[in-house]
Amino acid sequence: MDGILALAASNLLSPIILFFALGLLAAFARSDLSIPEAIAKGMSIYLLFAIGFKGGASVADHGIDATLILSLVAGLILSFAIPMIAFGLLRVMTRLDVTDAAAVAAHYGSISIVTFVAATSVIGSAGLSSEGYMVAVAAVMEAPAILSALWLIARYGKSAGMEEGLMREILLNGSIVLLVGSFLIGWITGAEGMAMVAPFIVAPFQGVLCLFLLDMGLVAGRGLREARSVLTPGVFLFGVIMPPIGAVLGLGAGLLLGLSTGGVVLFMTLCASASYIAVPAAMRVALPEANPSVYLTLSLGVTFPFNLTVGIPLYLAVASLVTGA
Repeated sequence: MDGILALAASNLLSPIILFFALGLLAAFARSDLSIPEAIAKGMSIYLLFAIGFKGGASVADHGIDATLILSLVAGLILSFAIPMIAFGLLRVMTRLDVTDAAAVAAHYGSISIVTFVAATSVIGSAGLSSEGYMVAVAAVMEAPAILSALWLIARYGKSAGMEEGLMREILLNGSIVLLVGSFLIGWITGAEGMAMVAPFIVAPFQGVLCLFLLDMGLVAGRGLREARSVLTPGVFLFGVIMPPIGAVLGLGAGLLLGLSTGGVVLFMTLCASASYIAVPAAMRVALPEANPSVYLTLSLGVTFPFNLTVGIPLYLAVASLVTGA
């Protein structure tokens, strides 16, 4: 236990987590510190491109095998299943109605690509590597949770059908298109392509990630400050309890698949994170009556900070202990 706590504490002092904390503190102190929206969007595009391309190049080097295919299948299954667990917990722990509970549950079955990128940085700093195809696993886990939410509404709430064009909007969401497209280009071009763009996506990556997480800390802190009324004790507790539950599922899946320690950490992180980009956009179309202040405050204001400051270091420590790395 002392080893786990020591490793978790050491990772809390990484620059990316400290910059996120700086953003939170600045927001709570009502500082006028801000990053222009255009720059923040540019940084997110850069990060998606970099992580996708590096993942694709890694797969080109690794090759397609049974573990890759099984990992994709496991990601799909977990993305469908986790919202069911989240929905059950929300109905027991909170007073949210069926619509809001289903909308929140969808966020926890999907993934936060920024949390995933932060986890790749943390495991890299710890001297660990991971399977490059985990980027593909992240991509396939974006959409299934939304379908689970619609099923929950149809089963436990009012009748809900698939809105015309919703699936197209989900699959063509900008973050998914860029992530998958960069992954495929990296896969096609392989080591040669990686050598060509490495000066752009390797050395500057950590610095851009630090600035991006500074901005995310500002956004999360202001969201928490302005939406405190929706954070009842039960809702807040769910936002802290659900990530470790998802991480345990990811740990089991990663061990069964025989992933490396770094791969297990990334699978845990994917299952523990909550979407605040793709799913909110889909919920506005599929469940417009759901309250955005509830699901956005939970995913971005509670679970995202929890995963960055406590979750990822803890997942790394647990995975290292279990795998003996």
